[in-house]
Amino acid sequence: MATAIEFNNISKLYRLGLVSTGTLRHDLHRWWTMNVRGKEDPYLRIGEENDRSVKGESDYVWALRDIDFKVEQGDVVGIIGKNGAGKSTLLKILSRVTAPTTGTIRARGRIGSLLEVGTGFHPEMTGRENIYLNGAILGMTKEEISRKLDEIVDFSGCERYLDTPVKRYSSGMMVRLGFAVAAHLDPEILVVDEVLAVGDAEFQKKAIGKMQDVSQGEGRTVLFVSHNMAAVRSLCKKGILLENGRTRNIGAISDIVDEYLSEAEEHNCRADFPDNDAPGTESIKLRHVQLVNDSGAPITFGYITDRIGICVDYEVTADTAAFTHGLNFFDTSGIHLFTSHDNTYCGSNMVKKGHYRTIAWIPANLLQSRDYYLTFAFMRYSPFEVLFHSQYLIKIHMVDDLGAPTRNERYNEDLPGLIRPVIEWSPKTNI
Repeated sequence: MATAIEFNNISKLYRLGLVSTGTLRHDLHRWWTMNVRGKEDPYLRIGEENDRSVKGESDYVWALRDIDFKVEQGDVVGIIGKNGAGKSTLLKILSRVTAPTTGTIRARGRIGSLLEVGTGFHPEMTGRENIYLNGAILGMTKEEISRKLDEIVDFSGCERYLDTPVKRYSSGMMVRLGFAVAAHLDPEILVVDEVLAVGDAEFQKKAIGKMQDVSQGEGRTVLFVSHNMAAVRSLCKKGILLENGRTRNIGAISDIVDEYLSEAEEHNCRADFPDNDAPGTESIKLRHVQLVNDSGAPITFGYITDRIGICVDYEVTADTAAFTHGLNFFDTSGIHLFTSHDNTYCGSNMVKKGHYRTIAWIPANLLQSRDYYLTFAFMRYSPFEVLFHSQYLIKIHMVDDLGAPTRNERYNEDLPGLIRPVIEWSPKTNI
């Protein structure tokens, strides 16, 4: 298959705070070195990695460094990474909004870009006029644009405001019209940044469907940047993971998404308490809490259609009266979703000194695709007594596996409500 886009050693250097080098002497030195002597920018060597979380020693940072990969015609590639990883910069270079500091890009065909809300729109012009303007920028004739006009307007859902200046559009309307133009004016390469996050759920679903049609039905190439992992997994076949401006990994989208989510949740999905200050009581010490999959192997996030386990290890430092365990689930807004106690408790027995493990299994299709906090407690009954209660022990990240090789035919997208239990329905009968 033909190569649609080829990135060859792409790097982008920025100076923080200033456009130039900061002094006339340095500007003249750069000009003389690059334009007269024909050598590379002398200030490239002092650039630092683009890690926004640490204080640097240089005013120069590499937004991108040595990006090198190919995209085949008809591929749908998801570009993911943390904020500041270089995703948007890479798309801006491809769309010729900015130029690379080093390296070259070869692209075959017209590129339709939707990088920011209202990209390429003139605020004083109407929606109709901006459609023709964007089409002309893409190299379309007036006749070609007119032929697609009704389809673009219908897809955007902005027909009532078509002859209104776009400066009066909401951000969601801007995205609708901008995406409709970019997707319907027949670019061979469609570049879409995180702008779909501005649209409502209905439009996001419609836009993802359109991108699937463009790539699968029409064989065009799509580069898609998003923090919505369900959308990325559903739409894309290949993935590129960027980290601090460098390519961390390239591969199948499922592997890339799993790697990204694992890294993001690595420090939230477990808790370890190895020392004498471990939480608990005088005779019961909490040692380890970990999210596990159906096979008992540690994981860093869970899919909503999979059963997950909360594995708790604790130590009984001296023989003690019987007790049981309980957990509470909260969403990120603090709403208490449910409580569960271990019913294997037997109040007349003693618990011997030693190390113990219990796993609380959360059924599939119960939790929505979002974050949750877990608290854990030891308690006794008759009378009821809480021996120890942790607050927000670990965070659990649940992911919608829409588009992944699912093991059932259930509806995977987010449902209304706080939880999504699978309710048993009796077969319908004639009455």
